[in-house]
Amino acid sequence: MTSLTDALTNTLNPTTSSTLTIRVIKNFEYRTVKNLVLQHVNLESTTVGELKNIIRQKINTISGFKPFRNVNYDTLKLYTKAHGAKTQNLIINIEHEEWIFGNDEDTLISCGLENESEVSFFNREAYEAYKQHPDVIKWD
Repeated sequence: MTSLTDALTNTLNPTTSSTLTIRVIKNFEYRTVKNLVLQHVNLESTTVGELKNIIRQKINTISGFKPFRNVNYDTLKLYTKAHGAKTQNLIINIEHEEWIFGNDEDTLISCGLENESEVSFFNREAYEAYKQHPDVIKWD
């Protein structure tokens, strides 16, 4: 018998009321990223496009995100799931291109998201340029 204390935290909330951490990436080379925590997200009914709009609205209204408002954020990509292995790259997971959410009509659950997943939100053009030289760091 499994007790509540033995359950993984990502299974404690229902998929209709999940918590997501959004890694808003302003700049890859300077490693400029700020986390946004979204609670009570319905993974079954929220689409990728709706999530993008929710995040953009938060960026434009939360004062701590003021420096992040000058970027055209257009792409979401899974960074990691709760209790899963993390990438060695601290800014974004570049190993799995299939983790990019390419269709704005897909529901979040159909993209493989679960409670406590981390998702990167960024500009696709900047990401493609960064992938050519991921070891370039400009803040040293």
